[in-house]
Amino acid sequence: MWLNRARRKGINVLYGVLIAGLVFFSVGGVWPALAETIKILALGDSLTAGYGLEKPVSFTQQLQAALRQAGEDVMVINGGVSGDTSAGGRARLAWALADNPHAVIVELGANDGLRGLEPAQTESNLDAIIVAAQDKDIEVLLSGMLAPPNLGTEYGSEFQAVYARLARKHAVLFDPFFLLGVAAVPELNQPDGIHPNAQGVAKVVQRLLPIVRKLVAKARARL
Repeated sequence: MWLNRARRKGINVLYGVLIAGLVFFSVGGVWPALAETIKILALGDSLTAGYGLEKPVSFTQQLQAALRQAGEDVMVINGGVSGDTSAGGRARLAWALADNPHAVIVELGANDGLRGLEPAQTESNLDAIIVAAQDKDIEVLLSGMLAPPNLGTEYGSEFQAVYARLARKHAVLFDPFFLLGVAAVPELNQPDGIHPNAQGVAKVVQRLLPIVRKLVAKARARL
């Protein structure tokens, strides 16, 4: 009998401790922080938007699935607009940031190159986008692009240098070429030879996954 009384007494003490803890946290203590879902904005053109693809195999959906499979609690927001230039991305940036993302992948410039726009213009637009994001404490991953070879080596070199220069200037994560390993590979592209098919997107996502996980870690460290 004395053993039963001792057990009941121990249980009552335990309940008392738990209740005291609940009262402490509810009236002024601090609950352990709950993990917050990291929102990543993919700001780009048709490559981000998923041109010619069903939504489940588009870039943002495949990236989100890959990140979640890797254990990351994320939501990837599709901020791609087909045909958009760096100027277009800059013009709609405030609207694109309305969802208050923690991080942004900047994938712009392909259409600048296709149109032969001055690299200085592209650089100015991308610079403004990065600055605006950083002013809001948003982590940035800048993904580079190459100019079409028919525009000449001088233009191509000048265009390519824009991205590396901006990455150094703003100390952001940098991917030199979004379509690395996919561009000009027929079986990884749609019939137009420009936009990746589902398999091509999967290759892009798997290549980017490690650096995007770094982006997520940097964003989570700010919370």
